[in-house]
Amino acid sequence: MPIAPLSVPSLLRSDTQLNRHSYYEASVARGAAQPPLQGDAQADVLVVGGGFAGLSAALELADRGFRVLLLEADRVCSGASGRNGGQAIVGYASGQGPFEQQLGRADARRAWDLSLQALDLIDRRIDRFGIACDAVKGYLYVADSPGKARALLADLEAQARDYGLACELATGAEVQRHIGSARYHAAGYERLSGHLHPLKYGLGLARAAQGLGVILHEHTPVRALAQTGAGVVAHTPQGTVRARYAVVAGNCSLPEHGPGVLPQIHPRTMPVGTYIIGTAPLAPELCQRLIARNAAVCDNNFVLDYFRFSADHRLLFGGRVSYTTRTPPRLAQVMRQRMVAIFPELAAVPVEFVWGGFVDISMNRAPDFGRVGPHMYYLQGFSGHGVALTGLAGQLVAEAIQGQAERFDVFARLRHRPFPGGPRLRTPVLALGMLWHRFKDVLG
Repeated sequence: MPIAPLSVPSLLRSDTQLNRHSYYEASVARGAAQPPLQGDAQADVLVVGGGFAGLSAALELADRGFRVLLLEADRVCSGASGRNGGQAIVGYASGQGPFEQQLGRADARRAWDLSLQALDLIDRRIDRFGIACDAVKGYLYVADSPGKARALLADLEAQARDYGLACELATGAEVQRHIGSARYHAAGYERLSGHLHPLKYGLGLARAAQGLGVILHEHTPVRALAQTGAGVVAHTPQGTVRARYAVVAGNCSLPEHGPGVLPQIHPRTMPVGTYIIGTAPLAPELCQRLIARNAAVCDNNFVLDYFRFSADHRLLFGGRVSYTTRTPPRLAQVMRQRMVAIFPELAAVPVEFVWGGFVDISMNRAPDFGRVGPHMYYLQGFSGHGVALTGLAGQLVAEAIQGQAERFDVFARLRHRPFPGGPRLRTPVLALGMLWHRFKDVLG
């Protein structure tokens, strides 16, 4: 099947530019790229996408004895998996609402428990495969207005009551025990979530998968994917793959790298740009004063700030979002202003890194896992909680392919709607909606 040349669309151009000054890329030593696929290949399972979800699926499938071939359009973890805030968080970006409303209380509790298992899975993989990725336990939820404080405390108390999440709650002056900032009115600290260096973790997953026999090809986009009577066939620029099953984990870059790969699922997610700056290294005593116990921190605004310290004592500060492919103007300066508004002590500290990328979100912010026919599975819609949930997703899809789909189907039963407006209008429609939410954040 001839493959037409693909022009580089604006999201991919913007994505490439955003990763030129990444702290994560600067602090690892990548090996040589795995060679692109040349010619025809066969496997039990084809995995499309070399981020956390695809690598996790490949690793789990190989561990179960399947012959696995993984194709990545760029480099392993070159997208959101290698650029994110590194926060591994219990629960879901949607909260428990969609699970309770669609699945009932019992399966909502199962979904919550699975999110706890997702955190445990990270720990077990780090131990089993010797992945050095600067993993730290501890998470701090904060609120920057009286109204947001009331909402945060209510949410954390409900999670403690209904799902058993134990948090140390603080209000007023007590918040300063957790974070050295006068900005916050309430905080909640828990010990299950935490943070890590995402690119080190992702490259460790890739090494582990290859050690279990996974064949990995980089710079190999899948342009088209079709089901046959016996399985699937995938077409790349220089070859084809035939397999019994396919797992598609391309997320928000999939429509541009592979417009012929499950086009029916593309409208159910949207790419959202998110951005991070990294300061020069700080004194360890200052780090301890600013964020006690080296926790990862996130506020509860709709357009939120999230931050943590790296292993070499840099503040990695994330925030801002873009619902178009355009990088916000004066990005480093605006991000620095947000950081200094929280920590005035850092006003004179140089910013040495600024980067970003695109994550995929679903309409209801719940993860979107499912099947298309008997041979194709997909994993998408992690909505900013992908550090932990991608690992779980890979494990669940491997179980389903092996014939044990009960846990996978907890998520597959969730209904997801396409974003309104179609290909031409959904981005401006979403951007208008986000303006309203930003206005609500300002009002507190």
